[in-house]
Amino acid sequence: MSQSLRLRLLFGAVLAIAFILLLVASGLSRIFANYVADRYRTDMAAIIDQLAVGVEFEGGTARMTAEPGDPRFNLPGSGLYWEVVAQNGLVFRSRSLWDVELAPENLTEGPYGFRQGEGPDGEPVLVQLQALELETSEGNQPLTLLAAFDRKVIDNAIAEYRGAMTIMLVLTAAVLLAAAFMQIGIGLAPLSRLQAALSLVRSGRTDQLPDAGPTELRPLVSELNGLLKERETAVERARARASDLAHGLKTPLTVLLQLADTLPDRERRMIRQQVDLIRQRADRQLQSARLGVEQMAQTGLASLTGKLISVLAPVTAAREVAWEVDVDEGLTVDMDPADLAEALGNVLDNATRFAGTRISVSAEREKDRIRVDVEDDGPGVEDAVLPEIAARGVHLADDEGTGLGLAITSDIIAAYGGSIDFSRATGGGLKVSLGLPASR
Repeated sequence: MSQSLRLRLLFGAVLAIAFILLLVASGLSRIFANYVADRYRTDMAAIIDQLAVGVEFEGGTARMTAEPGDPRFNLPGSGLYWEVVAQNGLVFRSRSLWDVELAPENLTEGPYGFRQGEGPDGEPVLVQLQALELETSEGNQPLTLLAAFDRKVIDNAIAEYRGAMTIMLVLTAAVLLAAAFMQIGIGLAPLSRLQAALSLVRSGRTDQLPDAGPTELRPLVSELNGLLKERETAVERARARASDLAHGLKTPLTVLLQLADTLPDRERRMIRQQVDLIRQRADRQLQSARLGVEQMAQTGLASLTGKLISVLAPVTAAREVAWEVDVDEGLTVDMDPADLAEALGNVLDNATRFAGTRISVSAEREKDRIRVDVEDDGPGVEDAVLPEIAARGVHLADDEGTGLGLAITSDIIAAYGGSIDFSRATGGGLKVSLGLPASR
């Protein structure tokens, strides 16, 4: 079964419409066939009544004093016939039968409640038969009266009706399917509006879903709003804990730095380095806690990249490193600006430390991703080491940093469902490719 609710509803509507129309077609066909058969039975009974009135007996011998007046009885093979069989074997029949006799003993059970025989043209005829006795001076005289018509007359009438009915039912089915499709579209429209509202919540432009729409969806909206409220509470709680942790670490680290100033140079440098390492790792843990609960936002990639480069450009100006930037103004990323700034800033910072004469920054959209490539022409990294660059504590070349920059970037990008890849740049340096979630 398809996972699409629209297709499920449409499939159910098709089955229901097909079943109902087949039921209607069967019922109407049966009703019409019975109606036509009743009309013919009535007509044949009227002919038999006329025959009974037209038979007289003289001296025990039957004779026809009057015949039914329909002119078709005088035309051979016209499709309408009558016959009278007396006790002594005397047979009277309409001219339309020509030389064919509808012998009662040769008749078989036929459709629509008639008996069936063979007409003058060899085609089947439907016969209504009635046996009766006429009271005469010589006693009761038995008679067998038969009225018949071509079977194809009633068959053709029913076939024409069924053909017209089929066309009508097909048109009815088309109208009902269109109505069902429209009804499904109207019925599912609130779900589309709910999806759009959730998208606004996800992008950070609102914090609650509108409490409006069909009665059936309001409990769901209420539950979602409750979930969003709990999420907001978790955000505030995480921020409070992060603030407490930062405040709790600040004082002890400051005291350690003050104590380090009283130590010899070698020990002082070592303590300061370890304090800086503790600060960075604490900042990273705070950042990880915030990533778990921070709301999504849309960030202009070109604007943020320009700001980061404006901060880093003075660092590379003394070495005459050229910046090549190709980022479209229309590219936006589904990431918090601070998170994107830290992730991309770490990559750009590494490039500024190792670049010789050039740093290239480019970006392009690939379906639901934006790929950002940062290349430098520095010494690069051996191919065997590339998969390990993002690991914590791994240093690039003779870098004296903590080895956490690219690890932090990798964690941030992963938290947003993105990707980070490392390869050798065309100029021999390092190429970092970031796969970022593109805004819709």
